[in-house]
Amino acid sequence: MRVKRQKKNRRTVRFFTVCYGFRQPYKVLCDGTFVHHLVTNEITPADTAVSELLGGPVKLFTTRCVIAELEKLGKDFAESLEAAQTLNTATCEHEEAKTADECLSEVIGVQNTEHFFLGTQDAEFRRKLQQESIVPLVFGLRNILLIDQPSDFQRQSAKDSENKRLTMTDTEKKLLVKRTAKIIASNRKEATIANEEWGMPRVVSTKNGLGVKDRPQFKRNRAKGPNPLSCMKKKKENPQSKSKADSNSNAQKEKKEGGSDTQKRSRKRSKKGKSGPERTE
Repeated sequence: MRVKRQKKNRRTVRFFTVCYGFRQPYKVLCDGTFVHHLVTNEITPADTAVSELLGGPVKLFTTRCVIAELEKLGKDFAESLEAAQTLNTATCEHEEAKTADECLSEVIGVQNTEHFFLGTQDAEFRRKLQQESIVPLVFGLRNILLIDQPSDFQRQSAKDSENKRLTMTDTEKKLLVKRTAKIIASNRKEATIANEEWGMPRVVSTKNGLGVKDRPQFKRNRAKGPNPLSCMKKKKENPQSKSKADSNSNAQKEKKEGGSDTQKRSRKRSKKGKSGPERTE
């Protein structure tokens, strides 16, 4: 049961964080009944207990009217008064003191721009706020803290705000129409100027009025021209350079022939017929 209750509470906190932008540290506005419940059931320290409920760091707040109401209740609420005086005080703009319910409803308002959680034990006050304002409500049951599930009014307001973000307003539609008309007119002018300069017939482009291609456009393989290097003219040879090359080649041939004549043939004598020393006549 405890795990299911924690999942339910975290789901409710996630709803308000995603749909209405509640952020950590969470601000919890406490009235006199909620502070008195924490003191009598010894739920201390209060900030850690509330942070475990919401799943994040918290800051506890109260108002001057709540403290004034606790002072009027007498000695039975002396401890609750001391505990309330230690909390942070949220500014209430009214000059004269009002009842706690009126003061808290004015501080929260309909849209709850300050993103307050409200801790109260008054069931009628909780029921009233669920139908009028966007505020998550925290209450205590003995030594357990709980959070109310989002009401139908809160869920419907979240859907309405989401639809407003997704749909365009009338001013945005007018601006869009003007900008598209300017883009289409500029594209038409560019196309007409280009056709007049080149004297070409108008070609239907694959782009729409906004300049976005409707379908992919592929390049055609065109016939290529001849290689410019193969078309170059042959260079004419000078007669002087040709005569020099012929003379050099003739000189090299003569050198080779002269070298072959000068070379002597070397005969090897066989030693088979020699039996003794040679005779000299």
